[in-house]
Amino acid sequence: MSLTAEHPDIARYKAEKRSAPPAILNADDLRRLMEEAGADDCGFVDVADPALAGQAGLIKTLLPSAKTALSFVCRMNRETVRSTVRSAVNQEFHQTYDEVNIVAHKAVRALEDKGITALNPAAAFPMEAQSFPANMQTISHKPIAEAAGLGRMGLHRNVIHPRFGNFILLGTILIDRPVSAYTAPLDYAPCLDCKLCVAACPVEAIGHDGSFNFSACYTHNYREFLGGFNDWIHEVVEAKDAEDYDRRVPPGESVSMWQSLSFKPGYKAAYCVSVCPAGSDVLGPFIEDRSAYRERILGPLLAKTETIFVLEGSDAEETVPARFKNKQLKRVDWSITADNPFSFLFGLTLTFQRRKARGLDASLHLVIEDQGPLHAGITVRNRRVEIGFAASETPDTVLTLSWQTLLDIFEGKEDLADAVKTGTARIEGDEETVFAIRACFPRYKTRGEEV
Repeated sequence: MSLTAEHPDIARYKAEKRSAPPAILNADDLRRLMEEAGADDCGFVDVADPALAGQAGLIKTLLPSAKTALSFVCRMNRETVRSTVRSAVNQEFHQTYDEVNIVAHKAVRALEDKGITALNPAAAFPMEAQSFPANMQTISHKPIAEAAGLGRMGLHRNVIHPRFGNFILLGTILIDRPVSAYTAPLDYAPCLDCKLCVAACPVEAIGHDGSFNFSACYTHNYREFLGGFNDWIHEVVEAKDAEDYDRRVPPGESVSMWQSLSFKPGYKAAYCVSVCPAGSDVLGPFIEDRSAYRERILGPLLAKTETIFVLEGSDAEETVPARFKNKQLKRVDWSITADNPFSFLFGLTLTFQRRKARGLDASLHLVIEDQGPLHAGITVRNRRVEIGFAASETPDTVLTLSWQTLLDIFEGKEDLADAVKTGTARIEGDEETVFAIRACFPRYKTRGEEV
């Protein structure tokens, strides 16, 4: 049948009277819609807001016609998250993630029924895995939530809602039209600066000064997510036989990995969320009796007997035995691979170890001679690292080598000193600077090695 004829569906479409959707959505109506869908709070941001500039490309890819980013939160049950029983905690996380996705699905369906174009990216998983090892994000919910006034990030890098604290998970909906009234960011930080998250983190990923050791958090807390899964696969492949595998991977770890693969991945810690007392609905017990709060909430987490996963040569490898006599240390691999010098240098910012940089004030001009050559500057100062794709004006030393040699040194296949002796790496200037900067980054471990 030709479309020029009266197809029954076309005839029905023409016969139905449809009211045109509003050009601008009413903020109060949109908030009621989100409440009916099950959200605990929501806010609205113009996608042209400078706070979202870093996500412009992601937003355009998801919904080219997007005008508004709607951010919303769903609450988690606090006492469940505070439990030392990881299966209970992980179930709460995953159930709430499911709830966030269901709320977003319901809301987008309601908007669609009104003739409004909207899209809801996943709250957490899956990501764009085919892009690995490049950015796998579809959207970053935290900065959108901050811009929408749903909270501010605390010392622990979690968004803290002014009422519900950090016991929330975030969702985002993109809409193809503006809203009558956008919400404003909070004019204060709900974080109480109590440093309980610093005390609770078993790998000291959170610094008192606001610094954050990404690799420490990623290596331990996300052991059964992508990074740890890759390392575990290597253990399986490299094991000579079942006995060798059992030596490398204790039965409890194998079962835990099976559980994560079967029932969604499990977080190993997330203790920073558990202990956070911020938020008007949460802070009462902490304000009334801080000692009792620490004893009830923080104490059991510190006393918990568990395996802590660390990178060899990392700060965590040094600090965990000193802090926790009841926790077993296990060295594992850093498994975010770098397939080019640019991603490698970015990876250095993720694996920098602040404790190893104590007292170091040095700059290195790195020359990767078979990549252009590519010039990069690595500066370590005040226990922080800065990396740029240009040499420092007055570097302390120059290191020249090939891309493969650089990879081999950081992957533990070749020692830096041996590379210098054989001439595969050449140093001009202070040799000690090169070795000191190299020591600020972890080494690969010998597989199956426990401490």
